[in-house]
Amino acid sequence: MAKMMSNAQLASNFLKAISHEGRLMILCQLASGEKSVTELEDLLAARQAAVSQQLSRLRLEGLVKPRRDGKTIYYSLTDDRPRQIIEVVYDLFCKDD
Repeated sequence: MAKMMSNAQLASNFLKAISHEGRLMILCQLASGEKSVTELEDLLAARQAAVSQQLSRLRLEGLVKPRRDGKTIYYSLTDDRPRQIIEVVYDLFCKDD
C-alpha cells in the first residue's frame, strides 16, 4: 500500500505539472524534439519570461532537461512519459475525426 501511495503522489505531481496550458504547449513542442528557448517563444508566440517560468516548473518536476550551447539553452524531454501523455491528449482533443 505504501508503494501505491508513493506512486499516486508521483502521478498527481506529474498531472499537476502538465495541467497548465502553457506547460502543456511546451511539452507538445518538445515531443517532436529538442528546442531552444527562443524557438519555443516563437512557436508559442509567448514572451521569454513566460516560457522560462513554465520551463522552470517543468524542470523542477523532472519533465524537461536543459542543454547549454554557448549562450543558447536547449530543452528536451527527460523521458518518454510526457510524450506518451501528449499523444493520448492529442488523440482525444486534437485529432481530426
